[in-house]
Amino acid sequence: MMYVTFFITFLLLIQFVLSFKKEKNDKVKRRLSMITDKEAAGRIIEEEEKKEMSALQRVFRRMWLRMKRRFERKSGMRDTGIELKLLQAGNPFGMGPFEYRLLQIVMMIALPFIGVFYSLLVKPDIGGMLFGGLIGFLIGLVLPSYYLGLKTKQRSKKGLRELPDTLDLLTVSLEAGLGFDAALNKLVSKSEGVLAQEFHRCLEEIRLGKTRREALLGVRDRLVIEELRVLISSILQAEKLGIGMVQVLRVQSQEVREQRKQRAEEAAMKAPIKMLFPLVLFIFPSLFIVLLGPALIQFMTAFGG
Repeated sequence: MMYVTFFITFLLLIQFVLSFKKEKNDKVKRRLSMITDKEAAGRIIEEEEKKEMSALQRVFRRMWLRMKRRFERKSGMRDTGIELKLLQAGNPFGMGPFEYRLLQIVMMIALPFIGVFYSLLVKPDIGGMLFGGLIGFLIGLVLPSYYLGLKTKQRSKKGLRELPDTLDLLTVSLEAGLGFDAALNKLVSKSEGVLAQEFHRCLEEIRLGKTRREALLGVRDRLVIEELRVLISSILQAEKLGIGMVQVLRVQSQEVREQRKQRAEEAAMKAPIKMLFPLVLFIFPSLFIVLLGPALIQFMTAFGG
């Protein structure tokens, strides 16, 4: 029981760290939208951190940053893949690679204890305890990666639904005489959703010194949407060759809508097959009971008597 209490306290401590980190990040993002210089961004971040943290949080933050630097020095480039996965999932809870690894380790330690404790309550024997601990360990190992994959799929589906309207708005803005960056700015101001957030980040990166190509490639990497990857590659190729951007976007918009129509037709063709299992499992037995039940009862009564 003492171990369970210890790990619950540790989980609450992690939640406390993530909560004040998320609040800090939200306020810093609002301030970052007003600046265009990297040095000014660093000063704003430091000012926000000093204002928002209490003395206890400052002490804890020093310890936290020391642990984080030590971890980053040891891990090196190995966590680049984790960082990309977190970005593709929408950076849930504002976690970085260090926080994700720490959460994974805590779950791999805490969940086996919970599994053992539950096994003791149900059936106190060695086999049950080992089985409960093993199940808890496997859940702690797989659950964070599964959660990131689930969030990535949800985010990709949202972005795919928003893509045709996004292309239409960009095309109309360019036809009205706006430049590409101004059209992106109009898109960000007039729409909401996954694509608007990513293009907003793209514009901020351009203002902070990145080239348009680098910023757009970042959008392509952060969203696992094949149609968007083709679109960004076409935009970069058109910019390189001097082709009209409006024509490229119009062609891409038609292709995206055609692909959406094909996906809808494919889903409609799969619907009867998906309905077959619940039909056989739930409807047919009830139908057989209603139709054959009275005859079976009458048959049993006649021959039983």
